[in-house]
Amino acid sequence: MLDLLVSTELSALPLKEFLRKSGLSLTLRRRIKHNGVITRNGAHINWNEPVFNQDQITVSWPLENKLEPIAMPLVIAYEDNALLVIDKPSGIMVHPTARQDGITIANGVLHHYRESGQSCDFHPVHRLDRQTSGLLLVAKNAYIHHLLSGQGIKHVQRSYQAIVTGQPQPLSGTIDAPIGRKPGSIIERMISASGQEAVTDYRTISGTSTASLMQIALRTGRTHQIRVHFSHIGHPLLGDDLYGGCTDLINRQALHAGKLAFNHPITNELLTIHSPLPPDMLSILTVLGIKDKIRQEI
Repeated sequence: MLDLLVSTELSALPLKEFLRKSGLSLTLRRRIKHNGVITRNGAHINWNEPVFNQDQITVSWPLENKLEPIAMPLVIAYEDNALLVIDKPSGIMVHPTARQDGITIANGVLHHYRESGQSCDFHPVHRLDRQTSGLLLVAKNAYIHHLLSGQGIKHVQRSYQAIVTGQPQPLSGTIDAPIGRKPGSIIERMISASGQEAVTDYRTISGTSTASLMQIALRTGRTHQIRVHFSHIGHPLLGDDLYGGCTDLINRQALHAGKLAFNHPITNELLTIHSPLPPDMLSILTVLGIKDKIRQEI
């Protein structure tokens, strides 16, 4: 359900135009028109009827997710009526795919909604690979998802920590190399002149000739972007056997989504959410003798 207050600027517009200017996508407006319910100040309103200043417009539409709610331990880093941030462990998918099924974060979130009495959907604003841990931003309905997507993923600042092989030179910089699918594979990506733009900023927090802990920020959001870019410059992530990483110290790519910063789609408040490094990555830093050197700013 969505509550909207008509402002002076939008007063006297037909309902359908008011909804468009309020940020509802064409797909969502069609869904509402055919299957939803709209009221003005508690009474039904027609699609072409005008709305006026300070009218309270309430919109509801059927839930989209058909997945089964399944109980699982969820670490909720942030939640309000519009969105949810999950601190995802490694080893679990965000949602089912055509190739892989099973229990996912989506199932757990839907169970959380049901148990807490919320009539909400699961709309991830971005993706995390199955083996990547850290912060996942979820919109609770299609409207909020559209607003966040409308900001563009560049406006949702995502910072990662990764442990890579060796020590990149220079110690900080930008990797700008387009990424496309690897021929013959539905999973693997590669650097390709015909691929999509991909830009990654990085700096070395601490490291040795064996491995380094990196702070990474994405300007674009391509599949496997961090993994492909660091493999491309000769410093694959530890544990990432798909892109040449050694698996002696960790059996998954050593990659953690440690920070999200974005403006709330409703209040415009700047939200900054952190997640600490998980134990398996901290243990690598201990083995490498660089745990005591890392700064808590990550």
